[in-house]
Amino acid sequence: MRQILFFLIGTLLLAHTTRAEEGVRRRIVCSTTQTADFARRVVGDRWQVECVLAPGQDPHLYQVTMADSKLIAGADLCIHNGWHLEGKDWMFTLARDVNKPLVTAVEGIVPLDVGEGGEKMKDPHAWFSPKNAVVYVRNIEKAVSQIDSAHSSEYEARAKLYLNQLRVLDAWIRAQVNAIPANRRILVTSHDAFNYFCREYGFQTQSPVGWSTGAEIGAGLTPQRRRQTVESIRNFGVKAIFVETSVNPQLIEQIAKEAGVVVGGELYSDSMGKRGSAGESYIGMMRENVLKIAQALK
Repeated sequence: MRQILFFLIGTLLLAHTTRAEEGVRRRIVCSTTQTADFARRVVGDRWQVECVLAPGQDPHLYQVTMADSKLIAGADLCIHNGWHLEGKDWMFTLARDVNKPLVTAVEGIVPLDVGEGGEKMKDPHAWFSPKNAVVYVRNIEKAVSQIDSAHSSEYEARAKLYLNQLRVLDAWIRAQVNAIPANRRILVTSHDAFNYFCREYGFQTQSPVGWSTGAEIGAGLTPQRRRQTVESIRNFGVKAIFVETSVNPQLIEQIAKEAGVVVGGELYSDSMGKRGSAGESYIGMMRENVLKIAQALK
């Protein structure tokens, strides 16, 4: 009986230990799909990585929910882009309210300024340069290594591999862009998210006068603004314009037709693609964007 009792106790303790080890798995909660992808490349299966935003959602306009608060309350580490990409700094507020450590992924990047007149702000779309993506990854690696120093060499090794992949991506983009004549490297988009990309790869970036994005596409574009938009696109002298995957393409196609240009494709911008799509990862979204841009402008 004593042997049976010891066996049962040992079995229960083993089961409890196994569950405890499973429960030790730390959790990262990220604001955007890009930061979540970077985090997964660094931590592998060592941590559970969650993302507040779903593919296709706009971080500028996102409205937080009670479920988001609950998700962040269970995090060991939070990561946001920063520079007000998350409208009204919603990720910062959620993490602060439950006293969770927060990584600002753009920390250490030299920002571009955006805005009109005297109102300037840091352009938060820094990930559109793979060189800046390297900084994102290093910031994440540093944070997880501080929390889980026992596995820091593992995080460093994963990060090193991914950083090499980002360098290859950068070289590949340059090769694709070099096939586009310099006078055709004018990127006209519905959202001024591509400034870092354009600076890195020698494009002029333009946003048409009167251009309307977000909820106004197909809803609030007045006849006057529409005329301004068409005339502005004509003046750029481009053969193609681009929209984002989250924007209604029908009105854009009509405007492009009036301006005598084509829609070169839908570009991934503030969010990556859905699971199973070609743009479901950072490298995937950059690859697909570049292929569409090169094909349309060559």
